[in-house]
Amino acid sequence: MTDFFDKLIKDEPYTQYTLDMFSRSTGKDHAEIKQFNFWREQVNKANKYTFEVPHLEAQRPETAVRRESGDEYHLVSFASYNYLGYSYHPEVIQGAKDALDHYGLGATGSPLLNGTFQIHKELEDKISDFFGQEDYGVSLFSSGYGANLGAISAFIHKGDHVVLDRSSHASLIDGAVLSQGKISLFRHNDTEFLEKVLKKIDHENSRILVCCEGVYSTDGDYGTLRDIIDVSKKYGAAVLVDEAHSLLVAGENGRGVCEEQNVLAEADMIIATFSKSFGGVGGCLYAKKKVTNYINYYARSRMFSCALDPGVTGGLVKAVELAGSSDGDERRKRISQNSDYLRSKLAGHVDIGTSSSWIIPVIYGDERLTLPLSDYLQKNGIDISLMTFPAVPKNKCRIRAFVTSEHTHEQLDIGAEAILKAAKEYKFLTG
Repeated sequence: MTDFFDKLIKDEPYTQYTLDMFSRSTGKDHAEIKQFNFWREQVNKANKYTFEVPHLEAQRPETAVRRESGDEYHLVSFASYNYLGYSYHPEVIQGAKDALDHYGLGATGSPLLNGTFQIHKELEDKISDFFGQEDYGVSLFSSGYGANLGAISAFIHKGDHVVLDRSSHASLIDGAVLSQGKISLFRHNDTEFLEKVLKKIDHENSRILVCCEGVYSTDGDYGTLRDIIDVSKKYGAAVLVDEAHSLLVAGENGRGVCEEQNVLAEADMIIATFSKSFGGVGGCLYAKKKVTNYINYYARSRMFSCALDPGVTGGLVKAVELAGSSDGDERRKRISQNSDYLRSKLAGHVDIGTSSSWIIPVIYGDERLTLPLSDYLQKNGIDISLMTFPAVPKNKCRIRAFVTSEHTHEQLDIGAEAILKAAKEYKFLTG
């Protein structure tokens, strides 16, 4: 492999740099900013910059992008979180248009002050009805990131404890930091390790919040929610479950991994994002009304941010309706079948880790491969997400294929063929 990387750096000089090299302060001269921009110029000059590439149409299974060079590529997309295809569903679009016509473009105010519209209340009611539990409420946020940030930092105070799965999303970690609580980590899905952490906390006199996820976006595996909740409750800890990648998709009725693992009534706080299965933007906290009432006032990312734009909110109302109907049932069935199909095409040939969901990672390792690999995949017909450090550990970089209910088997075959071809070219075939 040494010869391979020597040749790669010789042919593509920008590959000798990795993003972590520019992430540390160099003092008053801001050398890291200059170095980053020099590197970015090198990548652009080589026409290999594939981040921030404008998409020219809706996030359908087939899409088009335009690179900075002006080159356009028509691609099969595995890069979008649009798991159920609702972002372009005609009824969802019409719901957004109707709300836009009635309420205008933006909320133009904080939800706590003048930014709450009737369409927001309709969405809150729709989500509460979708879950079907009494005395629960919904707090709306302008992003899923903001929902985690606000919910954790309002619930946890200085001196309290936040215990996080080591694979937690950045928004969970940042919420814990903002709360000024004491932060502990446990090994991914390891409840024995979690119990060791909880035992060390004075749980008789401390507020504790354990944070985990329904489906983890880096590995595509499920959280072991039943075991995590059982251990957490033993020590008096509340549990927050981030269902960003699983709500509307997992569970018999689409109520997430909490429904699938029969812990819906035991999770204290459920976070959803509207930018994935819902097909829009925004996020929410679902919890007991006494909790959401409090969060509405004390979540800084809610109070000091503009409310959800009403047009998007109108579309989200329709997306929840569809997800709770036979339409949602059919799409959940298709996404499960499609995920199994693509996984079967890749397993045994590349490292797909522990994926058991509609997120299928392909671990290629060295971050020096990221940009040439992404360029290669686009030029071989697919739009796909690549993750590098610090989003994943060093030398654990990966391709992420997001499977949707709307992919055809032909499109999945194209994706598998392109990934396996790239794996051969860049030396990460496993068999």
